[in-house]
Amino acid sequence: MDLRAYYQKIREIENKIIDRFPVVVGIDPHNAGKPGVCTEVSRSLAAKMLAEGSAREATPEETKTFRKTQADAIRTALEADAAKLVQFKVVSVDEVRKLTKDRV
Repeated sequence: MDLRAYYQKIREIENKIIDRFPVVVGIDPHNAGKPGVCTEVSRSLAAKMLAEGSAREATPEETKTFRKTQADAIRTALEADAAKLVQFKVVSVDEVRKLTKDRV
């Protein structure tokens, strides 16, 4: 294997990638990948995966779906964390009476 040509190919592919963190779709299960699974990676790793043929660039629709799914997962996790924070205040009987008198 000509290492110079290999790394030159990786650099050329990396220069063509526009996104800072592109989404790639796994192809080759022999390299610990999962076929059809989208992953967001760095440009250099994406270029290496594309050069080796273990992944392909995701289509714009696949990228949009992947990023929407990730955003939904983050939102769900944040909501679950917020639900854990139960805030309460201990109020005396006198304070309750005062609050209810003001409303009547």
